[in-house]
Amino acid sequence: MAEGSGRPLIAVTGPRRGAAAPRLCVAAGIYLAGGRTVQLSPATPEAGSPYQGVVITGGHDVDPVLYAEESQVLPQYDPERDAFESAIIDDALQRSLPLLGICRGAQLLNVRLGGNLHQDLRNHREHTSHRRTIFPLKTLLVERNTRLHALLEAERASINSLHNQSIARVGKGLDVSGRDLDGIVQAVEDPQRRFLLGVQWHPEFLLLSRQQRALFYALVQAARDQQP
Repeated sequence: MAEGSGRPLIAVTGPRRGAAAPRLCVAAGIYLAGGRTVQLSPATPEAGSPYQGVVITGGHDVDPVLYAEESQVLPQYDPERDAFESAIIDDALQRSLPLLGICRGAQLLNVRLGGNLHQDLRNHREHTSHRRTIFPLKTLLVERNTRLHALLEAERASINSLHNQSIARVGKGLDVSGRDLDGIVQAVEDPQRRFLLGVQWHPEFLLLSRQQRALFYALVQAARDQQP
């Protein structure tokens, strides 16, 4: 899409290698919402990409060293990606760019704002399954009077689950806008910013759902407002 198309440019982050499918699905969600994307990774410098919004995608666990804790699980960390995406998040926060954090992206956003994580959810689940699936088999309970509630237009929604960690202590400025049936945090947002939302599920795999597409539409609209 040409620069003068009017479609705002959204940076989509990911690891140096792999994660092609989710990043492609995120790009599809953004395109359907009227945006265009630039894919960024530790192997791809961000210089020369004047993007107006950011999506931090899912992937490996966030290294607990970033929130001053020791590892409690078998390490599956990517320090290079942690450092790269931390810089992207910090820059987006400083410039007040619209940002959507997905799964790991929501967790890293929370950590950058001073929060921490549950490193292993098995002891926190009683009513929900440990099973990981891209299908919407879990229930999201949405807090009223939140941006998420306005976007989904519902107090409940069906979501998927591919994570084994989640937000514990919530970062500065963030409000919890959604939980699952076990009370585990599924969404956080900053009501004082134009668009800052972190979701624990993967909306990019649920693009057939109007509710899930609404997240990308809101991001793109906020990014369009950033255009000069």
